[in-house]
Formats: sequence, structure tokens, C-alpha cells
Amino acid sequence: MTVSVRVRVAEGEADLELVRAIRREVFVVEQNVPEELEYDAYDATSVHVLAVGADGAGLGTGRLIFGDEALELTGGVEGRVLLGRLAVVAAARGTGLGADLVRAIEAAGRERGAIEVELHAQVQALGFYERLGYAAEGPVYEDAGIPHRTMTKAI
Repeated sequence: MTVSVRVRVAEGEADLELVRAIRREVFVVEQNVPEELEYDAYDATSVHVLAVGADGAGLGTGRLIFGDEALELTGGVEGRVLLGRLAVVAAARGTGLGADLVRAIEAAGRERGAIEVELHAQVQALGFYERLGYAAEGPVYEDAGIPHRTMTKAI
């Protein structure tokens, strides 16, 4: 699939609607994550990255949790941010868009003083993140009924 895609930080309510729609399609519809678990209080304060096609359609998203909230969620590790809710719509998978989104989230973390990124990867996605330089830590655990593993990377 050859597509003209722009990856950028989401700005304004229209962008956030695209972010929510992508996450609903990927997590709620495809993966059966309960909607009440998919959207949380961190959405309001996170940096959301959005991939948009030439036609304005939302193709992918991810979020960056930083600051005090990241400290709380990562066990108090200074300089660590949390990458999460990475989602690419089915039609755009396999195009490199997921890697572009991860790089954009890492850049947003660096801009906010981060030296390390933590993420909670679905076990089926471990290889994807390993190819991007992330290393798995600790045991496999369940999140929303899906096996996950914590991963980190210095940036």
C-alpha cells in the first residue's frame, strides 16, 4: 500500500476525535477491549501523536504520558516517559507507519527531557518493539485480558 501519510502531534478536538476513532476501531472493535478500559484520565494530559492520510483519514495513533503521571506509572523512575495506546488501522499495517509513530512519540519524549521510554507491549508485538531497540523486562501479565510485557529503551 503506497500512501501519503503525515505523522504529527494531535491538536484540537477534530484531531482528538480521530485519535479516539482509531483506538476504538483497533482496540475496542478488533481486540474486544472494554470501552471503559480503553479511554482513561491520562488521555486529557497526554501528548497524542496522529498519522493522517492525504484524504484526512486517521491511520494511526499513540500517546505519550510524561511528568508526574509518568513517574506514578513507571514506579518513580526519573527521566522515564510512557508510550502507550499505539494503534494502526488494518489497512495501514505493514507500511512502517507503526515505527514512524513510535519515533514521533520518542521525539516528543526527548523534547520533554526524557532519557528513557517505557511501554507495555502486547506479547504478539514484542518483535516489533525489539526491532525498534526496546528490551523486555519482567514477567508476562494480563491487561484488559491480553498478555503484555513491559519494555524499555534509552533515548
